[in-house]
Amino acid sequence: MKTPLAERRRAQQASRGRHPTSRQATTGRGPRARRRRYSPLFGLLVILGFGLGLYGLVMVLSASSGDALDGGDPWSAFRRQSLWFAAGLMAALCTSRLDHRLWRERLSIPLLLGAGAMLVLVLVPGVGLSVNGASRWIGVGGFTFQPSELAKLALIVWVADMATRRYRDVTCINSTLAPILMMTGAFAVLLILEPDLGTAIVVCAVVFVVLYMAGAALSHLWIMAGVASCLALTLAWLAPYRRERLLAFSDPWEDPLESGYQTVQAGVALANGGISGVGLGASRGKWGFLPEAHTDFIYAIIAEEFGVIGGLTVLGAFVLIGAAGFLVAHRLRQRDPFASLVAVGITTWIVLQAFVNIGAVVGALPITGVTLPFLSAGGSSLVVTMAAYGVLLNIASHVD
Repeated sequence: MKTPLAERRRAQQASRGRHPTSRQATTGRGPRARRRRYSPLFGLLVILGFGLGLYGLVMVLSASSGDALDGGDPWSAFRRQSLWFAAGLMAALCTSRLDHRLWRERLSIPLLLGAGAMLVLVLVPGVGLSVNGASRWIGVGGFTFQPSELAKLALIVWVADMATRRYRDVTCINSTLAPILMMTGAFAVLLILEPDLGTAIVVCAVVFVVLYMAGAALSHLWIMAGVASCLALTLAWLAPYRRERLLAFSDPWEDPLESGYQTVQAGVALANGGISGVGLGASRGKWGFLPEAHTDFIYAIIAEEFGVIGGLTVLGAFVLIGAAGFLVAHRLRQRDPFASLVAVGITTWIVLQAFVNIGAVVGALPITGVTLPFLSAGGSSLVVTMAAYGVLLNIASHVD
């Protein structure tokens, strides 16, 4: 039997226009919004990406302090990197909150065309900026941007879209593989003309992995990989400076003061670090011995200052990103194939580029000039990588 007090409460709720059995907000203004529950994979990816970015700021400050030897400002690289990191955080926040399906429905083609147009503009005299014989940047006033970084994300999204359209068969050469190979080849040619063979190799390898995960025939993929490898070796041998890098990789001590200098000095830094390192800021390699200490060879400074422990920690972070990213892709493979392939592409890009950079520093691979994601100094690389990482976070947020 209902009490008078219960009757009065029901009457008050009815007078406010609410159903008495509905879930009410504490303010009485409507239904309480349900909190979104994120999976542990999402949390792990957030921690790894943010942690590597902050660690990169610290290491850029340490590795760039050697600029003071030439009368430069030891804080200038850190200030620039801090601004780029803040911009990267905003980009990652925006892309992580943007529904990944919009990349397919509205942004795929414009992003691809925009990235391709900028790769062409880089080669136009007066528009593209040339540094050390390479034209890889577009400059507007004091702002510079490297379109090759944006090209990676654009190509990943477009290839994932092409491979998952209902009317397309990824095993069909004419309808699907041919357009993908033609577009990837066009981007690779533009990158090689800059010249930037290292980025071209990374882009082709990422597309290869995405197509493999999409279900392309292995026979087709191995033929593509063989042709691409032969072309890469030919181009590396024909260019004198690339040929020197290959020869220096095989035996850096043959010319330790010229072609093998960076490899030798990176090895010295690694040896100095030992197990536990010489301590933060105490690296000797950055004081004029190791060129590009805060960009391409920042891993050598990390290993010198924090030793094998620090080097393996960074390596382990990228391994965890790879494991988490591929697990996200696996869980969404049936429910959302497009999101799954985009996650595969972004994860492969970040992890592969990290291992190519680290491999060059430790002497296991030839020097390619690619940066270490999240850690190396460089605005375009950091901002675009963090924006792409935000897309991966958005995809990971849909995993139960």
